[in-house]
Amino acid sequence: MTAQEISKILHGLASPLIAEHSQGFFKTGCGQYGEGDQFLGIRVPILREQAKKFKDTSLGEIRCLLKSAYHEERLCALLLLVQKFSQGSIADQKVIYEFYLKNTRYINNWDLVDLSAYLIVGAYLADKDRSPLYTFVRSKNLWERRIAIIATFHFIKHNQFADTLEIARILLNDQEDLIHKAAGWMLREVGKRDLVVETGFLKTYYSHMPRTMLRYAIEKFPENERFKYLKGLI
Repeated sequence: MTAQEISKILHGLASPLIAEHSQGFFKTGCGQYGEGDQFLGIRVPILREQAKKFKDTSLGEIRCLLKSAYHEERLCALLLLVQKFSQGSIADQKVIYEFYLKNTRYINNWDLVDLSAYLIVGAYLADKDRSPLYTFVRSKNLWERRIAIIATFHFIKHNQFADTLEIARILLNDQEDLIHKAAGWMLREVGKRDLVVETGFLKTYYSHMPRTMLRYAIEKFPENERFKYLKGLI
């Protein structure tokens, strides 16, 4: 199926009401992180179902879709990449991973990162040198930094925490709230699997952490413990 055919189908599913809400939810106003992004108004579950129907789309057509001005078309392209990666050979996965890294300028909102980075970048680097993540975490591009921390979700799911902790440490001085949220979320995911590891990190760094990162990291802690962290009583 061509990108043009997929686009036509997605436009047929568009909802102006949902699109209007998405414009605000994803901060598309002047000076905001999603400035200029355009929405069709299609919910993620519907996009997932559609992506299953487009599974045989070539990488070239996916590239065209990924360059779309419409958020949902870019997300559909990424869902197709995730499908191809999960079902592909080792050689296919290498191609998709490299394609992903070459096209990060189009992966330019938090949901686009969160629904693809750990499933492609994290999965590919699971048994390889992870230095690309340390290049990304120092990028001037907000979304590449978010890719770096979210990619480690794959490692977390396999009880490997070192890269998450180190990348979170590097991000302690990041100026972007969306990075604080992502790092805090990943620390919380570490804690779900090994609370000792998370609290060890927090006791060392919580007093230096951006408030949002800390709040996300301790979200599931008992109320009295959250209070102690937030008041600097640990």
